[in-house]
Amino acid sequence: MERELRGAERELTQAQFGRHAEAYLTSPSHARGPSLQRLLDLCPPQPAWRVLDIATGAGHTALTFAPHVRQVVAVDVTLQMLEVARRHAASRGVANLTPALADAARVPLASAAFDLVTCRLAAHHFPDVAAVVREMARLCRPGGAVAVVDNVVPLHSATARYINAFERLRDPSHVRCYPLADWEGFFVAAGLEVVHTEEFRKAVDLDEWASHANVSPADRIRLEVMLVQAPAYARAALTPGREAGRMTFYLTEAVVIGKR
Repeated sequence: MERELRGAERELTQAQFGRHAEAYLTSPSHARGPSLQRLLDLCPPQPAWRVLDIATGAGHTALTFAPHVRQVVAVDVTLQMLEVARRHAASRGVANLTPALADAARVPLASAAFDLVTCRLAAHHFPDVAAVVREMARLCRPGGAVAVVDNVVPLHSATARYINAFERLRDPSHVRCYPLADWEGFFVAAGLEVVHTEEFRKAVDLDEWASHANVSPADRIRLEVMLVQAPAYARAALTPGREAGRMTFYLTEAVVIGKR
C-alpha cells in the first residue's frame, strides 16, 4: 500500500535529521563516498538536463551533478537539511540548485519532468521504499534514468536482521536496508528497466560513524559489543576489526540504475 511519511514517522525523521543536519555536510560516506563518482560515470550528465535529487540531505549528490546540467531540484522532508544544502550550494557558487520541501513518496512536481532522478544513502529511512521508487519513476521522463544508492544487506535473513538492528541502534530513524535483489524487484515493479547494478564494501570507523548520529556513550558501547559478539554469519558480513586502536567494520553499498 502506497503511503507517505506521516505522524510519528515524519516527526522522528525530521527530529533526527534536523538535529544532525550539519554533521551530514562533513560525513565521509555522504561527502566523499565512491558512489558519487560512480553516479557521474553511470549517468553521464548532459547540459540540457533537469535532475531531481530525492532526500538530498546536505546536497552532495545534487551538487555533484549541478555543474554539468541545466537545473537540479533538491527535495528533502527536513527544513534544516534544505538550509544546509542551500548554504552548501552558495559556498560553491552554484546557482542552478532549487531546494524544495517534500516527502520522498509524494513530490508535488509534474510527471515526466526530469531527465535523471537520484536518491543516495537515504532509502533505508523510508517506510515504503516501493512507493518511493514508483514516485521516482513517475517523475522521470520516458528514456530518462532513475539512480539509487543505498546500503544493502545479504539475502541471508538472520544476517539482514542483525545488520538492521545494528543500524537502528545507531540511528532510531533507520527503517530497513534491503538485499540488492529486492531493489531490482522495486525497480521492475515500478516499470523501470534495470540496466546496471553493482555492490561495493566500504570501511567504517565506529567512533566517527556513531558521532555523526550523536550516539550516547552507553549506546556507543552497545554498538561495539554488537560487533565484537556478532554471530558468525553477521560477523562475516560486518568484518569487525581494529586499526590503529580504533574499531572498524564494513557496510555494503549498492548502485541501481533503471531506465524509464
